[in-house]
Amino acid sequence: MTGHTSPVLRHATGVTTQTWRDAASDLLLGGRCAGCDEPGRRLCPDCAAVCVARPTEAWPDPIPVGLVAPAPVLPVTGATYEGRIRELIVAAKEHGRFGLVRPLGRMLAAPVESAIERLSLTSCALVPMPSARAVVRSRGHDAVLGFARVAARRLRRRGHDVTVCAVLRSARPVRDQSGLTADERAANLSGALRAGRGLPRTLPLVVVDDVITTGASAAEAVRALRSAGGDPVAVATVAATPRRIPSSR
Repeated sequence: MTGHTSPVLRHATGVTTQTWRDAASDLLLGGRCAGCDEPGRRLCPDCAAVCVARPTEAWPDPIPVGLVAPAPVLPVTGATYEGRIRELIVAAKEHGRFGLVRPLGRMLAAPVESAIERLSLTSCALVPMPSARAVVRSRGHDAVLGFARVAARRLRRRGHDVTVCAVLRSARPVRDQSGLTADERAANLSGALRAGRGLPRTLPLVVVDDVITTGASAAEAVRALRSAGGDPVAVATVAATPRRIPSSR
């Protein structure tokens, strides 16, 4: 055996479980698009075309009190949650399309970077919205955590001091949010999250999620982080529902 070390072995240290899952998915998918499953390249031109973020502020209407008091928390999104981008996010979260974690994570990096620049942050920690353990087990992965890790790596390559701190936990069961009004969502999520150990109290925190709709989940995450002594300053999402994207303020 020679002293040569293969690239695979050289880079094995520190590889996340998600990375191995992505690699296995790529092997299984073969020559099919990770988004629409059409034969061809890993991400077909149509799917690749929508995985381009155009960061904009995404204030819900009405705005949850938790996003404006006692201090505003800037919501920024990368796209509109409709059409092909909606299908890709659902495929990544619900249907085990692990190959979409990277392109959607790269999309998430853009609104995070926009928040960093708008708020003049020198460093920050990304705090992904949590999924229930049973949900993660059934899906086979935690998509939002995967998006956050990809976004952080991309931002570090661009010179930003960014870490990922998955400190939010479910504090109690909640109902399915589908079909609930803004007020019902707020009531459903009130007190539903807590911040676990490892919360950085010296860094600005950016809550990250796949989609912002009424802002109830984001407001609850902000409340939980503040209650534990954290400093949430922004919320960044891959997409926002169409009626939640007003003109920039």
